[in-house]
Amino acid sequence: MSRLTIPALDDAPEASKPILDAVKTQLGVVPNMFRLFSSSPAALKGLTSLSGALTKSLDVKTRERIALAVAQVNGCNYCLSAHTYLGLNFAKISPEEIALNRKGSSSDPKAAAAVHFAAKVAETRGHVSDEDLVAVRKAGYSDAQVLEIVALVVENVFTNFVNEVAKTDIDFPVVQANDLKAA
Repeated sequence: MSRLTIPALDDAPEASKPILDAVKTQLGVVPNMFRLFSSSPAALKGLTSLSGALTKSLDVKTRERIALAVAQVNGCNYCLSAHTYLGLNFAKISPEEIALNRKGSSSDPKAAAAVHFAAKVAETRGHVSDEDLVAVRKAGYSDAQVLEIVALVVENVFTNFVNEVAKTDIDFPVVQANDLKAA
């Protein structure tokens, strides 16, 4: 049971309702996380504004791969469950690739560099080494794209932390951070 109230759609603050309607239009449903965020129109607006801006950055597969890596680093079962579902069904990422992404890697060398860098940013809270930065640039990412990777990490840390504080009820097929088998 969630430790913070997850309002029903009808009970959400009026300022949150248009955003929740947009989420429903985009996803076909309003996941518990968005309903949770709706308790604070400012937090919901902040999340959806950042998320919306970042959809114009890296491709959807790379964004989902980063979300999986960051959720694994932070041990957020809600976000692992959501992004595994989104990765499989919307980004069309294979189960094998999802397992690699959770480990901070990818079968695609360029994506591996982005995912590894994102995991390092999350693990070190931004205190990456010069070598980490060189590696992501060497893989072909521009400084603007490095900033976008960091922004994606921040977006996902935000949702990971909120969902961990709330212990949001998982409304996707459940994936647990501790079920990742060592390779």
